[in-house]
Amino acid sequence: MYVLKNLQLSWLLLFLHLALSLLNIIPLIGSFEKKKIKRKMRIGIPKETLWEEKRVALAPAGVDSLVRAGNLVYIESGAGLGSHFTDEDYAATGAQIVYSAEEAFKRAELVAKVSPITDGESEMLQDEQILFSFLHLAIGRQKVVDNLLKKKITAIGLELIEEDSRLPILHSMSEIAGQLAIQAAERYLESHTKDGRGILLGGITGVAPAAVVILGAGVVGISAARSALGRGAQVIVIDRDLNRLRNIDTIFGKRVTTVMANPYTISKGVKFADVLIGAVLIRGEKAPHIVTEEMVKQMKKGAVIVDVSIDQGGCVETSRITTISDPVYRLHDVIHYCVPNMPALVSRTASYGLNNASLKYLMNITENGLANALMGDEGLAKGVCTYQGYCTNESVANTFNLEYRPLRIFSTN
Repeated sequence: MYVLKNLQLSWLLLFLHLALSLLNIIPLIGSFEKKKIKRKMRIGIPKETLWEEKRVALAPAGVDSLVRAGNLVYIESGAGLGSHFTDEDYAATGAQIVYSAEEAFKRAELVAKVSPITDGESEMLQDEQILFSFLHLAIGRQKVVDNLLKKKITAIGLELIEEDSRLPILHSMSEIAGQLAIQAAERYLESHTKDGRGILLGGITGVAPAAVVILGAGVVGISAARSALGRGAQVIVIDRDLNRLRNIDTIFGKRVTTVMANPYTISKGVKFADVLIGAVLIRGEKAPHIVTEEMVKQMKKGAVIVDVSIDQGGCVETSRITTISDPVYRLHDVIHYCVPNMPALVSRTASYGLNNASLKYLMNITENGLANALMGDEGLAKGVCTYQGYCTNESVANTFNLEYRPLRIFSTN
């Protein structure tokens, strides 16, 4: 009987020990599950409509990362089709498919886009949302800016985000645009094109190659120079920054002619060019017309201008926006190619590039909150054009005659 009582007591103690252990474990399991499913932010991705845009703000891989981090992602049905990403690809990552742009906007705390927001899209924005997109407000419409301010939108321009004095998101698109500029020029030099000069870009033995003159030695200029040089063209790069020209010399080992920019050298270069690439960028500002209409009149008949700066207004006085389906026009016997969203021609590559460059900024915002993300990343903060009803970009404020208020962010911790 004594042994039986001891055995029963032992079992009771063991049961109590296990019960207490479970009580200690349950809160840990609960907190783990709570952390696992905790929602951080609602992100909306509408389908792009402007300028025959085929890119999408995030590839499925980027959406997967955001969902795994606890965010809800709403993507408009068909948003990825232009880049050959299906609704099923996104649904497999945990994204929720919605069936209108209005729904993608309405459900979101943060709207991720590619092309500058249209008048209609600005009407769909909800008060105090975050807009994460290329903006180009310096050449934007008054109605769009008014809506951003009225609705207290935090509008972050992807083209203005900085890192180590570079523009990392714009960089990836500029690399693409530089290569495509040469491909476009090569196509419109051909004889099958009306007024085309009938010139092979790289020439042949005994026949000179085409002269490619590039205005600007930034990312677009370097990419275009590399592409043109690889095809055998004669390449001249003109820039007002000697350090950039020295960089060109270093990269290409003196195989590219570099020229200091001034009205005289630009005029000479334009007149000499079979192909003129406009690759001028002033951060956040309208591009200056460094090539005048009189200079264009002096160009060779059938020469090709590719004004990559057109998304900022263009650096050639005779440039005006064209589209992917109708990309060129002729003025003064010169072919003008002025498509503002050239990377959309290779939408899948461009969407991956955009995803790779922008995802870390989205993760930062969703992980730490907007205020803390902007406080902790000065380069991200430089992309903010409007905040809490005020214009925080001086160039945009000057363009639209608005009060300029420097961004002041305080931690939410």
